Amino acid sequence: MEGDKDNFIFRVRVVYILFFIFGAILITRLFFVQVVSGDYYTERANKQYTVSSGGYFDRGSIYFKQKNGQIVSAATVKKGYVLAINPEKLKNSEAAFEKISQALGQTGFNGINKKDFLRRAAKKSDPYEEVAHRLNKKQADAIKRLKIAGASVFSESWRFYPADNLASRVLGFVGYKGNKLAGRYGIESYYENVLSRENKKKKSINSFAEIFMGIKGIIAGDSQEGDVVTTIEPSVQLFLENALEKTRKKYESNMAGGIIIEPSTGKILAMAVKPNFNPNDYGETSDFSLFLNPMVQNVYEMGSIMKPLTLSAALDRGAITPQTDYFDKGYRIFRGGRIENYDGRGRGKVDMQQVLDQSLNTGAVFAMQKLGKEKFKEYLLKYGFGEKTGIDLPNETKGMISNLNSGRDIEYATASFGQGIAVTPIEMVSALSSLANGGALMRPYIIDEIKMENGAVKKTKPLEIRRVLKKSTSEEINRMLVKVADDALMGGTVKLKHYTFAAKTGTAQIHKETGGGYYKNQYLHTFFGYFPGFNAKFLVFLFVVKPQGVRYASHSLTKPFMNIVKFMINYYNIRPDR
Repeated sequence: MEGDKDNFIFRVRVVYILFFIFGAILITRLFFVQVVSGDYYTERANKQYTVSSGGYFDRGSIYFKQKNGQIVSAATVKKGYVLAINPEKLKNSEAAFEKISQALGQTGFNGINKKDFLRRAAKKSDPYEEVAHRLNKKQADAIKRLKIAGASVFSESWRFYPADNLASRVLGFVGYKGNKLAGRYGIESYYENVLSRENKKKKSINSFAEIFMGIKGIIAGDSQEGDVVTTIEPSVQLFLENALEKTRKKYESNMAGGIIIEPSTGKILAMAVKPNFNPNDYGETSDFSLFLNPMVQNVYEMGSIMKPLTLSAALDRGAITPQTDYFDKGYRIFRGGRIENYDGRGRGKVDMQQVLDQSLNTGAVFAMQKLGKEKFKEYLLKYGFGEKTGIDLPNETKGMISNLNSGRDIEYATASFGQGIAVTPIEMVSALSSLANGGALMRPYIIDEIKMENGAVKKTKPLEIRRVLKKSTSEEINRMLVKVADDALMGGTVKLKHYTFAAKTGTAQIHKETGGGYYKNQYLHTFFGYFPGFNAKFLVFLFVVKPQGVRYASHSLTKPFMNIVKFMINYYNIRPDR
């Protein structure tokens, strides 16, 4: 009897435990449905009430991050209504159009196309034709009140970019990939597995097994869905874009671009290319090249902004000092060609500071030769040229420096002052950042964090790829580039009284697409600078392609650079350093 009693108590406890587990599962699932996926199921309910126009669209959000840490929407899902007609039930299409058009007009809607409306209304064998999208509730209610047989409004949702063109080449857009809506270009594409909600659409709560499997997935943490917070500071991005657009229009150039980065971390505060596009109306863009991001996908011969990198390599190996001098004849002859200074003139005896001050091609060649070809190539590879930076944007390409494999002296000579090798802007920015941050090559990044739907947060941490220069070398080149900014840039007229900044310009010939050689009157202007000069918080890189009516980058890009510096100093309240 005692044994039967014990068995009975054991069975009761097992039943209690099973009920407890089942209850816990239901409670957990209820939490998941009501809280974690509340918006989804609310939308499902709304769509059943109003009748859905088609497949449910949902997607994670993308945010900009302000300097105070607040996030603002860069890409979200907007909800509204679609007007659809059933041609078979629409008795008088002309009268229906007039009533609908008048009702929408009173709500501020731009109107619907009459010809298109009547064409769709003529399809008597088709029970469903959409004639107007993205209506607000006021507009939807106005149509409902008309009570026109054959005209209905249904809920819909779509991708929306509140800032329109801002950072569009970085963000990308959502468009059809085959018959499926997915991220196209930019962050939308790179983080498709995080932003997509395709898996959520397939979830169901129709069976105990699905409930159990759903909870198992949450516990296991196998969901990749979430929202993306970028490093883009919207006010900085806007200022950069406006500066680039003014420059592009002023000099009637094909393109202008820029990057603002924290050299110590690799964090990108702004990345822009003009012209760009409005991702809310990407279908109206006929030039598909506007969807690409040249900052990571295109390579350019950068010109004289390469010279500080060449001199830094030679300084780092002890091959030169700032006081090392040579005799400048204005040109150098190599087997396979002749190189000259930008103006063809010789300066006589000059030191390495003058090489930067006067941007002497022959001086860059001298420093490279003192270093030696093999060591020079070794430093170029350490700077990251010829490899991808690892930035979290799609379709990054790598620089083209394979011509150095020939070993020809002329190839190394031209590479020393930024011609003959081509790199992406992000490669160049990463390399230049090593001058400003004490000699480290940092991985650039544009996503600050990912907020997972399960509550986890994946934070991007700065990553040092490798050390390129000694700290003492970085300090030496800082002094030299600050002197360039104080004394040589625009004749010393842009020197700031209370702040130091480092700077160097570049004017490069543009290589012909076919046939080899360079265009005689087409140039790429580049400019980089960082500030404060001896403890850099920000580095700015600018370029403009084929500017008209201006020969040198110092004349086209100094003003926009200085405007950005002054804006950043005030916006971030940077303390004077002199």
